[in-house]
Amino acid sequence: MDMRPDPFVPPAPLPRTVPPSRLDIIRIILRNPLELWGEPSYTLPWIKTSFFGQHTLIVNDPGLIKHVLVDNAANYRMSDIRQLVLRPILRDGLLTAEGQVWKRSRKAVAPVFTPRHAKGFAGQMLRQSEDFVRKYENVDAAGHIFDIATDMTDLTFAILAETLFSGEIVSSSGHFADDVNQLLHRMGRIDPMDLLRAPSWVPRLTRIGGQKVLEKFRAIVRDTMDMRLAKMKADRAAAPEDFLTLLLEQAGPDGLTKAEIEDNILTFIGAGHETTARALAWTLYCVANSPHIREAMEREIDAVLATGAEPVEWLDLMPVTRAAFEEALRLYPPAPSINRAAIADDLWTNAKGEKIEIPADITVLIMPWTLHRHELYWEKPRAYMPERFLPENRGSIGRFQFLPFGAGPRVCIGATFALQEAVIALAVMMHRFRFDQTESTNPWPVQKLTTQPQNGLPMRVSPRTISRKA
Repeated sequence: MDMRPDPFVPPAPLPRTVPPSRLDIIRIILRNPLELWGEPSYTLPWIKTSFFGQHTLIVNDPGLIKHVLVDNAANYRMSDIRQLVLRPILRDGLLTAEGQVWKRSRKAVAPVFTPRHAKGFAGQMLRQSEDFVRKYENVDAAGHIFDIATDMTDLTFAILAETLFSGEIVSSSGHFADDVNQLLHRMGRIDPMDLLRAPSWVPRLTRIGGQKVLEKFRAIVRDTMDMRLAKMKADRAAAPEDFLTLLLEQAGPDGLTKAEIEDNILTFIGAGHETTARALAWTLYCVANSPHIREAMEREIDAVLATGAEPVEWLDLMPVTRAAFEEALRLYPPAPSINRAAIADDLWTNAKGEKIEIPADITVLIMPWTLHRHELYWEKPRAYMPERFLPENRGSIGRFQFLPFGAGPRVCIGATFALQEAVIALAVMMHRFRFDQTESTNPWPVQKLTTQPQNGLPMRVSPRTISRKA
């Protein structure tokens, strides 16, 4: 008899059973694109459809995903809607650049994010996490309520600022998380003009309020660049050997333009921590509703910390903690859609000999949101079950079945960085504190570039009484 408790099923939109009208599609996309998808998106390997006259192929089949993102990636460019949303914010940053501009940027930043180099950040991640949890030190046994969505944004920003910028981001704002939320709320949404493929110069009324926040971010980037350049000019040896210095040294006719450097810095400040922050918040929420998983994590964390193991080793030494985070990435992928468009006609044949024609200019939607909850590929797809990702089980998960960091040439360059950061942060927090839901904890996932809890994520933080020892 299986004595395990029933797994927690966290909140998410149910698959639609009736196709929405054109007007409904506009309303849903403006409100929350995650609510758009119907049963076929969660049960079929691919679907051909049409949105506002634009033919679209929705892809869930791992083999076809591999074909689009890896085997024939050169035939697929960024889709128009994706670029209409993101380019006004990031311009020629790594997430939005294409062609030679993307190749230059990728080559410039790659050395910082090799697995060996990323592991060198572990000590800084640990120190920033320990500094951050001091905000919880004065809570009594009854606990205190914090907005964990905001807290995780603050924590991951602190880690990013220290690891990539040596703490030298010029920002006078004490409300960085609020600024990020405003930027994503105002600028990170699809506008009706995007659906109509209107040129970028046509005003997007939904984004007017975000321009001020965007200019604030760009001013921070420019001030940060100027301060570091002045330091490098005064005494190059005194300048930190970090991501910022590396990028600035790429300036020149054979490297990056000043505008491209600014765009990449903004990309990493604005988006480099946001994805991890959202996944951390969802992890703490799901774990709070899965007591047996939380207890297993606490035992593991306490045991590893008791050995004095260096933080660079924690990712390998804490498989339960990593699995808990990866399962949250599955259910709430920070990047819920990967958008491409075919450049030329293409053809793919599956293992059964079925041929899928992919005409030029068709939009190809690879949806981690639906792929990660797909009935063909996951047992109890809506349930929070971290055991899927334990070492003895993860071999059954196909490479193109789980795409929290994408795949192919444009795979997320910071994947190792993010996984290590998440495990270290969770270990520091859960070693000393417990995070529980409250009567007001009722998160609803919404897509605003990232998958985030609508109206925040209030949780009760209380000190742990550590009585368990390995």
